[in-house]
Amino acid sequence: MGKVLDLGIFLKKMSNKKIIIKDLNNINVVIKDAKKFLEHIYEYHPSGASIHEEEGHLFLVDEKFRKSLKNLIS
Repeated sequence: MGKVLDLGIFLKKMSNKKIIIKDLNNINVVIKDAKKFLEHIYEYHPSGASIHEEEGHLFLVDEKFRKSLKNLIS
């Protein structure tokens, strides 16, 4: 695994269903179904801080990440 550069989360809206988010290694990852991704985060990572793995990429899921996703997708 590469060096973790920054735990800050960068979210960028691409379209209604696709988003790009940076993983813990500062790599852009395309999330093809943003609503499904958000549903998973709220079901399996509802509170506190944890690590989520998506297609080999790691994300720090904390309150800031959940709020950013919700605001981006809503």
